[in-house]
Amino acid sequence: MNTQNYSNHIRWYAPHHFVFYPVMLLLMVLCAYYGWQDKATRFIWLAIGIGFACITWVAYMMRQHYALTVQNRILLLELRYRYFVITGRRFEPVEVQLTDAQLFALRFAPDDELPALAERALCDQLSATAIKKSIKNWKGDYRRV
Repeated sequence: MNTQNYSNHIRWYAPHHFVFYPVMLLLMVLCAYYGWQDKATRFIWLAIGIGFACITWVAYMMRQHYALTVQNRILLLELRYRYFVITGRRFEPVEVQLTDAQLFALRFAPDDELPALAERALCDQLSATAIKKSIKNWKGDYRRV
């Protein structure tokens, strides 16, 4: 596995991103093509195409929502734990002043950089991207879906 850093931290799930979505896109294009070609069955092809679009949208939303909701809760608990172990202070007072994106960007900071980077994120209102780019020794998150 490659060492994770800012430029490669996005994770792809091949069956979903490179099989399911392209197949569904192809089916929607075929429905549009056949609907355009055959005026007698245009409504049927349109309805089928809309059905494929709805299935694709629901699959995307469910996959993202369930996986990311659980992972976000776990990441926040991990961040609270790490911050407490490192500093001896609770993270909640810091946490309520940061956005979710900022919090989740902090997960890539190693223990020695986390407290200072969290303080900088608060004081300077760093964006998630700025937080990630400020990390000197990237701590990979290889289990994120």
